[in-house]
Amino acid sequence: MTKNKKKNIIKKALKYFNNDSFWLVAPYKVFDKGTERSIVDLEDGSKGLLVTYTSGGDTPGDSYLWILNENGFPNSYKMWVSTIPIGGIEASWDDWVVVESGAFLPKSHEFGPIKLEMGQVKGYNE
Repeated sequence: MTKNKKKNIIKKALKYFNNDSFWLVAPYKVFDKGTERSIVDLEDGSKGLLVTYTSGGDTPGDSYLWILNENGFPNSYKMWVSTIPIGGIEASWDDWVVVESGAFLPKSHEFGPIKLEMGQVKGYNE
């Protein structure tokens, strides 16, 4: 295998990892380097958290409007992302579990007719 082919395989694997892990831990990434955050007024009178990733990852410029419950816990987000041609697609964050490490993680998401199952969600302190 050539050095260039290995490099391309690693790049593709990292892209998959970044996408898949975001569906699991996105709430923990709102303070990553290169993020911009602002509070926005929603149509129902509540507030949402708009997060834009200005750098890093595979898709800088993507924005997510987090819809939070009364305790500030994520219910869903609306996405404006380069990989989806329609803006404002809403995805739920459902079936939260507290894993061994103490982190809250979702077990599923729904967006439109699609349900994304996260499989066996685990987190450890090592």
